[in-house]
Amino acid sequence: MSSPGRRLLVLLALMTLLGVFPVDVVLPSLQALSQEFSVSLASASYSVSLFAIGVAVSQCAIGPLSDRIGRKRLLQAGLYAAIIGALGCALSDNYASFTAFRLLQALGCGCFALSQAIIQDRYTGSRRNTLRIILITASGLFISTAPLAGSVLQNLLGWQGSFYVFSAFACLAIVLCARELENTRPTAPVPGAMKSYGLLVRDLRFLAYSLFSAFAFACHFSFIVVSPLLLMDHLGLSKYGFSMVFLGYGCAYLGGGILASAISRRAPAHSQIRIGLGLIGVAGGLLVVWLTVTTLSIMALLVPMVICTAGTTILRPAATCAAMGRHPDRAGAAAALSNTLVFAIGGLASGLIALMETRLPMSLGFGFIGVSLCGAWVLKAVSQPASEAVA
Repeated sequence: MSSPGRRLLVLLALMTLLGVFPVDVVLPSLQALSQEFSVSLASASYSVSLFAIGVAVSQCAIGPLSDRIGRKRLLQAGLYAAIIGALGCALSDNYASFTAFRLLQALGCGCFALSQAIIQDRYTGSRRNTLRIILITASGLFISTAPLAGSVLQNLLGWQGSFYVFSAFACLAIVLCARELENTRPTAPVPGAMKSYGLLVRDLRFLAYSLFSAFAFACHFSFIVVSPLLLMDHLGLSKYGFSMVFLGYGCAYLGGGILASAISRRAPAHSQIRIGLGLIGVAGGLLVVWLTVTTLSIMALLVPMVICTAGTTILRPAATCAAMGRHPDRAGAAAALSNTLVFAIGGLASGLIALMETRLPMSLGFGFIGVSLCGAWVLKAVSQPASEAVA
């Protein structure tokens, strides 16, 4: 890559990091948050699901609007809103104001969906898939170190530390955005949000590929949301023990990224999706059998999650490329709708699983099996040689 290309990659990686920060880095501070605001740990965990829903809503407006006025200004506006929300969270003195600023941060973070549109705008062919694999792998690195970083920040700066550091990284992203992006507009008129979304929702193949990404993310996000309850409440781990377990979990993204790169050069997208779904199903079956035979333990959770995460890392880049390739002239709206499905389904799935507090591990296992079976059914329907359902 040229120097501008490397700087753009840094910006995209930074956007990925900022997408991880509000969720994964804050996890070790959930207990401190629940004590600070006198709420239950379960209530503090639900703030993560609320964040995901807020991001999903925000993307609905940002995506199609970027197709009309360009990516740069919207990315900058989202970053400013996210910074205000993060600083507001850190300065809150009650849970109501914390939740309000958390929602504002989520609305600002909706701009990170534009990373997919930027990739679609600036890269072609196999480089798109390669770059998406790189960013998924990078997110694995960030995820694996995020709880440990959150624990360090918790000790140094209190629960507010992750919000302060998020703001600093967001300021850096604003600088890179101003330098590396041009606020280019489409050469041809692009219809408004409702017309773009109307076209996209009538494209059944686009919806199917987006669902694959959503299914994969739901598996990851469900574990993220309930992991403090499982590892800290049920198994009694300290926040550092929790962080060490997450190091092993996140490293699966590295292996999945390497495997996905190898598979993407040798197999079509549908084969990559099929392999990913298969690994998720194996992970769910293993978790259910393990918990049936023995009691809950770190290994009983970690081994199936490593397998599941490898599957999601293979599945998501292939499904995203297939979905985004359907409507390249509406990349913003396509990225927004796809990511909205991802976060909405992830937030809904995590919330439902968190409700089953007494049977969390088994619920995760059956959830993975359900995702694998539903995904296989959708893939079979998409693979039929029928005419494409595009309006």
